[in-house]
Amino acid sequence: MESRRVYEGRVVNLRVDRVKLPDGRSAVREVVEHAPIVAIVALDSRGDVLLVRQYRLPVKQSLLEIPAGGVDSGESPEEAAQRELQEETGQRAGRLERLCSFFASPGYCDEYMHLYLATGLEPSALTADADESIEVLRLPLEEALRLIERGEIRDVKTIVGLWAAARHQKM
Repeated sequence: MESRRVYEGRVVNLRVDRVKLPDGRSAVREVVEHAPIVAIVALDSRGDVLLVRQYRLPVKQSLLEIPAGGVDSGESPEEAAQRELQEETGQRAGRLERLCSFFASPGYCDEYMHLYLATGLEPSALTADADESIEVLRLPLEEALRLIERGEIRDVKTIVGLWAAARHQKM
């Protein structure tokens, strides 16, 4: 295999790999390299979920999502989940439970997401990232699930997170 980095950015890198296929032919693959991500389903004591609405330039619209963000160098996914929850919602989790981990788009990107359920929420704000403009919403988990069914929540980490949390709550 031959690999060549063609772009290095603040959020992603892009490399082009020449790979050998099982039948002996060679092919070119473009790979987006991305740091690991954490995503958090935050449920308050009433069973309401905290969602964030923010504008996403690639899709040119505001999306309703669960809080999420990158794992910084030297930081554990659990530490990143607490930090992102505080930065985006002003809450800290008394308890974090890992729900699952998954590749977001493995056909072209190595981004790996760690999904957590946060409960025992307490106010604890951290300064938000300077380039983010976020609106926090609280709604019953069941209502959030209906928004998925109606196509109003279209972000994959949010869909997986809400479904996983609902399943976890019923166990």
